[in-house]
Amino acid sequence: MAPGTPHSSVPSRPDRSTSAHQDARIDDLLAEGPTLSLEFFPPKTDRGVANLLDTVDELEDLNPDFVSVTYGAGGSTRDRTRDLVVSANADRNYPVMAHLTCVGHTRSELAELLEDYAASGVRNILALAGDPPADGSPAGGDFTYATELVELIREVGDFSVGVAAHPETHPRSPDRASDRRHLADKLEVADFAITQFFFSASDYFEMVDELTALGVTTPIVPGVIPVTNPVSVARFADMAKAHRPHELWARYESVADDEAALMEVAVEAAANLAEELLAGGAPGVHLYALNRAEAPLGVGARLGWRIRPAVEATDG
Repeated sequence: MAPGTPHSSVPSRPDRSTSAHQDARIDDLLAEGPTLSLEFFPPKTDRGVANLLDTVDELEDLNPDFVSVTYGAGGSTRDRTRDLVVSANADRNYPVMAHLTCVGHTRSELAELLEDYAASGVRNILALAGDPPADGSPAGGDFTYATELVELIREVGDFSVGVAAHPETHPRSPDRASDRRHLADKLEVADFAITQFFFSASDYFEMVDELTALGVTTPIVPGVIPVTNPVSVARFADMAKAHRPHELWARYESVADDEAALMEVAVEAAANLAEELLAGGAPGVHLYALNRAEAPLGVGARLGWRIRPAVEATDG
């Protein structure tokens, strides 16, 4: 198969190489056709940031449609997230989306940050409630729900706004029916959603069917994680109450001490999941890159989405 040629069951991505720009809205990109996006977290040190930017350079081979940068609990990475989003958004030919949580923040704090993003040319925000304090103490701040943050974002600027979705329900949801009603309410005010990672395509499609029955038409981009660190990912999955298929995890554990073999299994599993999702009509794939290039590049290659012409960043 020639580089850049999709597998027969994977739809082609639109060629955005001549129209890509930093202030593109993600909802507009999704309306054009399938997207490939990447998620990073802000490193704690300047050296870490430099290494991440090198990784982002390597991932230009994927010609991503957009990337996103996470936001630490309670705003613990506020400045590093902001600086990374603003600088990367200015330097790349695709939009960089800022994650933003509201629990523990005041309205004025968030409005100030949003105004800063708007003035800096950032056009895309992922609105999240965020986790309450682990010790059970009051979170403080002016917000409780992501829908409240979406309302504030709409008031402050003309952003494309995404929210989170959990295919296997949010870990704090009392039951599946109430989870889906709450998610439908979020999607009614948002432009798109990105999911928590999961490992079975059926979980995604069941969620979409349930939301469709509630009248939801908002695009929901599935999140896929290459499991290059089974211990760490298992911990995150258990916290999110994401089911880990026994047979799949047994494969990871059988090669856990062989880095090359583990990478091969991780890429194969993530690519197979992504292919099944795209073939079934998912509007794109959002890869949790974990600030590394090798696994996302491998997934992109298997999908036939890796080698695409890049364009130079411009001042305009």
